[in-house]
Amino acid sequence: MQQEIANYQRIEKAIGYLTENFKAQPNLEEIAKMVYMSPFHFHRIFTEWVGISPKKFLQYITVDYLREKIKETSNMIEAAEIAGLSGQSRVHDLFVSVEGVSPQQFKTAGIGLEIYYGYHASPFGMCFIAVAEKGICCLKFVDEEKKRTEFIHFSEQWNFAKLIHKPDFTQTYIRKIFQPSQNNFGNLQLLVQGTDFQVKVWEALVKIPFGSVCSYQDIAESIGHPGASRAVGSAIGSNTILYLIPCHRIICKDGNSGNYHWGRARKQAMIGWEMAHVDLQR
Repeated sequence: MQQEIANYQRIEKAIGYLTENFKAQPNLEEIAKMVYMSPFHFHRIFTEWVGISPKKFLQYITVDYLREKIKETSNMIEAAEIAGLSGQSRVHDLFVSVEGVSPQQFKTAGIGLEIYYGYHASPFGMCFIAVAEKGICCLKFVDEEKKRTEFIHFSEQWNFAKLIHKPDFTQTYIRKIFQPSQNNFGNLQLLVQGTDFQVKVWEALVKIPFGSVCSYQDIAESIGHPGASRAVGSAIGSNTILYLIPCHRIICKDGNSGNYHWGRARKQAMIGWEMAHVDLQR
């Protein structure tokens, strides 16, 4: 697990360097030097991670490419709504549904709830996942030095529940989420605490197809609140089930990937990784 996380940290650093210096078109030797690796070794771990070279990966996260991708995704979602579908069928899609309750409702209805949790390697670094009987209630990326802080925050949010460390159990969910090539398809239920507006935004995010991106305005319009882009951004920032409620797929309308609480380079890594996997399946 530690080796996987260390490799991702190198990849993340390289992606940050690539996006900051793409106009200079750095070669493989320059990129590898930034992460203290030989060009051969770096190229190997990068292609193992995503299936393509660093240079080709860069095209997926350039502003011009992402701007066009927003338009394409908007048309796809609109077509799906017209057809009466809840989302697009893709090779890597999981069928995700969201059950939302207010924190106050859970304090009365969720007393004695058991939640199993674990820490696992993912393609984007170490992650923390928590699963209750009714579904996944947390999925976050964590750095080693922040593990305790993140866990305290989670336990405060679910202070009425019994938290049980059970990584063997939670690992089955991690495989289903991050290893789509194993065809572990099925339904994943998410259990979220939030207002009606927040839940509506999160449900809209779930409909964004794997390997696609939307703007804040697109989401605001899709939930019937075209003037609420700022409120949509706030709801997205409150998301505690990352990746499955894919806030990383929301970018600025001009094609800029924008900021991300868990690091802009990580967001770009997630976007590019998904787009590359979609193209590799074509």
